[in-house]
Amino acid sequence: MIEWLFWLVVAIIVAKAFIVIVRPYEVALVERLGKFDRILKSGIHFVIPLIERVIPVDLREKVVDIPEQEVICKDNVVVTVDGIVYYQIVDPKKAIYNVADYLVAIIQLAQTSLRSIIGEMELDETLSNREKINVRLREEIDHTTDKWGIKITRVEIKRIDPPRDIQDAMAMQMKAEREKRAMILEAEGKKTSAILVAEGQKQSQILKAEGEAQATKLKAEAQAKAIEYVVGALKDADKKFLTLRYLEYLPEVAKSSNTVLLPYEASEFISSLKGLSEVLSSKKRSKQ
Repeated sequence: MIEWLFWLVVAIIVAKAFIVIVRPYEVALVERLGKFDRILKSGIHFVIPLIERVIPVDLREKVVDIPEQEVICKDNVVVTVDGIVYYQIVDPKKAIYNVADYLVAIIQLAQTSLRSIIGEMELDETLSNREKINVRLREEIDHTTDKWGIKITRVEIKRIDPPRDIQDAMAMQMKAEREKRAMILEAEGKKTSAILVAEGQKQSQILKAEGEAQATKLKAEAQAKAIEYVVGALKDADKKFLTLRYLEYLPEVAKSSNTVLLPYEASEFISSLKGLSEVLSSKKRSKQ
C-alpha cells in the first residue's frame, strides 16, 4: 500500500513537470536549451522537463506608482509631484528579452520624463495644465516603451504640491479674489437695484402724468359741455322772456298804432298759437 502511494506521488510530480496550464489572461514563453522556442496561449500544454523552461507573462493592464519626488519648475519653484502609470504588455517576447526589468524601467523613465516636462513650465502653468502634463508624459513614456513591447495606456498626476509658503500666499490670493468678486457682485446688485427703482419711479411718474392729463381732459370736456348746456338754456330763457314781455306790451302798442312789428321769436310763437287755434276750430266744425 505504501509503495502504491509512493508511485502515485512520483507520477503526480512527473505529470506536473510535463504539464503546463496557461490562464486566459496569460501567455507563456518556452525556452528550449536556453533559446526561445515558442509562445503558449491559454489552455493545457505539454513541455519537456529540464530541457524546456516556461516563463509566464501577464497580459492584463496594470498600474504602477510614480514615487513622490521634488521637481524644480522653470521659475525656480520646487514642487513635490507623484502620479500613476497604467501599462499593458502587448508583445511578451520583447517585454522579457528587450529589457531586464520593465517595471523598474517604467518607473525610472516616468520620473525622468516628469522632471523634464515640469522643468519647462512655470508654477502657475504647472498647476493649471495638469491634463497637458498627463498627455505629454504618456506620449514620452510610450515612445520609449514601444521597443519593450509595452503600451502605456494612461498617466495620471495625483498631486502637485508647491512649498508651504507659496501655498499660504496662494490661499491669501484666492481669499482676496473671492472678496473682490463678492464686492463686485454686491456693487452690481446695488447698481441694478438703483436702476430698477429709478425706472419704476420714472414709469410711475409717466403713468401719473398721463392719468392727470386724461383727468384734466375729461374734466375740461365736461365743463365745456356744461357751459354749452347752460349757454343754450340761457338763450332759450332769454327768447321766451323777451317774447312774453313783448306780448305784455303788445296791447298798448296796438292802441297807439295800426301796424304791429313783432320780433322773430314772437312771430314764431304767435304762428304756433295761430296754428293751434285753427286746429281747434276745425275739430269744432267737424263735431257740428
